[in-house]
Amino acid sequence: MNALRVVAGRELLILAAIDRLVGTDRPAYGVTIRDELAKRLGRAPSLGAIYAGLGRLADQGLIALSLSEPTPVQGGRARRLARLTPAGRAALRRATVGLARLFDGLPVLAGS
Repeated sequence: MNALRVVAGRELLILAAIDRLVGTDRPAYGVTIRDELAKRLGRAPSLGAIYAGLGRLADQGLIALSLSEPTPVQGGRARRLARLTPAGRAALRRATVGLARLFDGLPVLAGS
């Protein structure tokens, strides 16, 4: 695994949503990740796109997936819960710091 893995696009958004959800003691799984992105971005990616991104991030070692207990209803299903690995946290930090540097001072952000 490349220690300097660069994360961008949808995968970066998914990592950020996972970090925000887990950081506020909410479970991070497909639906909650989609809802968090919809709330923050004003648009909701498809669940298929979320699940594909989760699979890629897990394959790269940036997140760890585990199964929850089934929901306490008849036929309740277990959820695949996501959390950032140390490599995922480092990749998210690198990407956000890099984007902050890139966007710092842009005229469009200065309101002109």
